[in-house]
Amino acid sequence: MCPFCSLEAERVWLSSFSALAAFDGFPVTSGHTLVIPKQHLTSVFDLSPYEQQEIWSFVSQVRSELKNRFGVAAFNIGINDGNLAGQTVLHAHIHVIPRRDGDVDDPRGGIRWVIPSKAKYWK
Repeated sequence: MCPFCSLEAERVWLSSFSALAAFDGFPVTSGHTLVIPKQHLTSVFDLSPYEQQEIWSFVSQVRSELKNRFGVAAFNIGINDGNLAGQTVLHAHIHVIPRRDGDVDDPRGGIRWVIPSKAKYWK
């Protein structure tokens, strides 16, 4: 059974017509949120163009809410799209991860760290 299709109600803190915002069960930082389409699909890119637009508008709303709620100004926003990209729950979702000063020694490179040998392009 898909964990996102049977998500505990207390994890959901915001919803839209086609998606839910839920705190990640294994958060990277405080406020780490998943934007999860209500429709069970493996990839965000399996949604119709209209639904994709709605999802990204909702991601923007979630980001704004997290800025206000947690007082943060920076985020990593990303998708693990497919097994080879590290997707472990095969229900589409978008990570919205608040970032704070000092949470890592050097935040440069951000999501490029998924392949560490390629991250420091500024060397």
